[in-house]
Amino acid sequence: MSCRFKPIEKQRITDKQMSDTYKNILKDKNFRIKLLGMFDWVPDSIMLKIQYRIKCEKKLNLKNPKRWTEKCQWYKLYYRDPLMTRCADKYEVRSYVAEKGLEDILNTSYGVYESVDDISIDSLPDKFVLKMTSGSGGNIIVKNKAELNWEEARKKLSGWMVLEGRKPLGREWPYYNIHPRIIAEKYMEELENGLIDYKFFCFNGEPSHLIVVSDRFTQEKIDLYDMNWKRMKVVQSSCPRQSAEDMDCPPNFDKMIEIARTLSKDFPHARIDLYNIKGKIYFGEITFFSASGYYIFDPDEFDYWLGEKFELPEKMLCVGGGITKSNNPVYTCCDLQDAEEVAA
Repeated sequence: MSCRFKPIEKQRITDKQMSDTYKNILKDKNFRIKLLGMFDWVPDSIMLKIQYRIKCEKKLNLKNPKRWTEKCQWYKLYYRDPLMTRCADKYEVRSYVAEKGLEDILNTSYGVYESVDDISIDSLPDKFVLKMTSGSGGNIIVKNKAELNWEEARKKLSGWMVLEGRKPLGREWPYYNIHPRIIAEKYMEELENGLIDYKFFCFNGEPSHLIVVSDRFTQEKIDLYDMNWKRMKVVQSSCPRQSAEDMDCPPNFDKMIEIARTLSKDFPHARIDLYNIKGKIYFGEITFFSASGYYIFDPDEFDYWLGEKFELPEKMLCVGGGITKSNNPVYTCCDLQDAEEVAA
C-alpha cells in the first residue's frame, strides 16, 4: 500500500533542524571527529543520549521507544547479532550475498589487501574503486589510472587504516570488531546523470519503502518511494533537496524488491542498497543504522509510522571478538545483565 502524509502546518525543516547544533559551533569537520574520538571512553548508552538530543533535538526514550529514530538507538545497544558484523564488513558480506544465491549481483572484486603496501597499482585496470572494508573512510574512485596521484591516495588510505580500534562516531557496534582492509572493485559505469542509489528499508525481511539518491556528486537529491513506486511526501533532514519531478521506475523493480527481502530476512531491521544499471542489478551494501538513526523527518509523524514497522526483538548482547585475520568469526556471548556489566 502507498503511504501518504499531509504536509505539516508550519515552515518546512528549518536551518536549525537541518544542521546539528554542534556543527554551528564547531565548523571544522575534522576537528569534530577528533573531539568525538577523545570521548571513546564514554559508555555507548550515555553517548547515544547526548548525540540524539543534539542531532534529533529530542530526548531519547529507550524504555518505551516509539519512533524509528529511537528504536535505532535501542537496536545499537541491545541487539548484537554477530552476523551483523559480518554483513557490515564490505568484503565479508560478499560471501553472505553469495550464500543467498545472489552471487550474480556482486560487483567484480580485484583483490583485498591488509595494507596499502600490498596494493599493486600496475595490476589494476584503468578504472577501479578502492574502499575500506570497515567503512571507516571514503572511496577512492579512479576513472583514469594515468591521472591518479598515487602518493596522495596512499596517504588517504593510510589515514583511514589508522582508524582501527576507534569507535564509530555514532557508536554503531558492528564496526567495532571489523579488521580494516582495503578492497579494490570494478568501477561501475555511470548513467547519463550519475549512478542512482536505491536504499530499501526492511523490517524482518519486508521492505517498507526506499530512499532514492541521485546526483550524488553534484546537487544530491533524496526522494522517498513506497513499494508501488509512488513518491512519498516526506523530506528528511540529511538532504532536503528533492527531484523536481517523479523519477521513472527502474527496470526489474520487482526483482530488486525480492533481492531486498532475501538479504534482509535474517535481521529485525536492515537497509539494503542496490544499483540498477540499464536493468542489471548490483549489490551495494547492507547497513543497520541508516545515518546512525539520526534523521529529522518532515512530517514528524513519519518517524512514528516507520517506528511501527520496526518490531524490536528480544535483547541480544555479544561482547568481544570479531572477524579475525583468518576470517573466522570469534564471539563471546553472554546474557544481558553480564554483558551490561562488562560494557560498564
